[in-house]
Amino acid sequence: MVLLGSTGSIGVNTLEIARHYNLEIEALVAGSNYELLNRQIKEFKPKYVVVKDKNTAKKVNFKDVKFGEEAILEVIEKSKSDLVVNALVGDAGLRPTLKAQELNKKIALANKESLVNAGKFIDTSKITPIDSEHFGLWYLLREREDFKKLYITASGGALRDWDIEKIKNATLKDVLNHPNWSMGVKITIDSATMVNKLFELLEAKWLFNTENIDAFIETKSIIHALVEFKDGSTTAHISKTDMKLPIAFAILGDVKDEILKPVNLLEIRNLEFREIIKKRYPIWEIKDLLLEKSDLGVVVNTANEFAINLFLKEKIGFLGISKMILDAIKKFEDIRINNINEIFEIKSEVRKWCESYSF
Repeated sequence: MVLLGSTGSIGVNTLEIARHYNLEIEALVAGSNYELLNRQIKEFKPKYVVVKDKNTAKKVNFKDVKFGEEAILEVIEKSKSDLVVNALVGDAGLRPTLKAQELNKKIALANKESLVNAGKFIDTSKITPIDSEHFGLWYLLREREDFKKLYITASGGALRDWDIEKIKNATLKDVLNHPNWSMGVKITIDSATMVNKLFELLEAKWLFNTENIDAFIETKSIIHALVEFKDGSTTAHISKTDMKLPIAFAILGDVKDEILKPVNLLEIRNLEFREIIKKRYPIWEIKDLLLEKSDLGVVVNTANEFAINLFLKEKIGFLGISKMILDAIKKFEDIRINNINEIFEIKSEVRKWCESYSF
């Protein structure tokens, strides 16, 4: 396989599965964590290695290391592997997904932005999601099409138990203090704003060809997805929160071995479900609009990345992230995207608007 994002949590777990099943890694693509990458190169002996920039490339123990986006696209094209695992973070994952699709390769997709930005231009029949929620839906829907409604769950993020009036004062440290697990900085912030769940709803629209999907909070993150069927029954996908399960299915197609230990419901004892309310998560105001006008995913994604960068630099408060996104939606609500090139043109327009935005 070609593994994009090998030093992130999805990449590391992918390599665990590769190690367990003795799978060949043709290419490793990473950001700037050269120390971990060097250990991966030593163990898996890839044919190609690509990193984020020239400075990182100098520190990598590989005879012909490349760097930058064009190098990633070139490796995907040169590779003989039929499978590309895309675990890149943010917009960096979009062009690689489009390139892999162009070459008719199978894509194991952990990059949300690919479908959020370009879902209507991507053939999802070649994609297997690496995501607890979408994997859960896929697992429940195998060989069934008689569903009435799909649900995914949210943890609620780091501020889910805060007094609503105090959320405006949340610091970066507060927002990164996730109650259930440790993740990357951006995804943890997206969890607190609920932007990640907006993205997942939009991904689900493309993956399962439906707008009849919703989300709610399940505080223990044991139930990842539910399917309500036309007969009135509802089925839930329950598993421990460990990405090795969706990764194994995405890579191998089917799995009969025990990847995770089963959940002991007697130890869990009880589950709590909560509604996602707009007062706590202002971004939820545009949920239905986004499903209806999915081109707006480009706007949400671009404004969100810009706003998070400002929040990380302490130039805006936590609620400023949602405010910028909601105002960007008002500004660009009538956009229509007709081809892939227009995605990048609109992203550029949104960035320029963000640069001149006044709080």
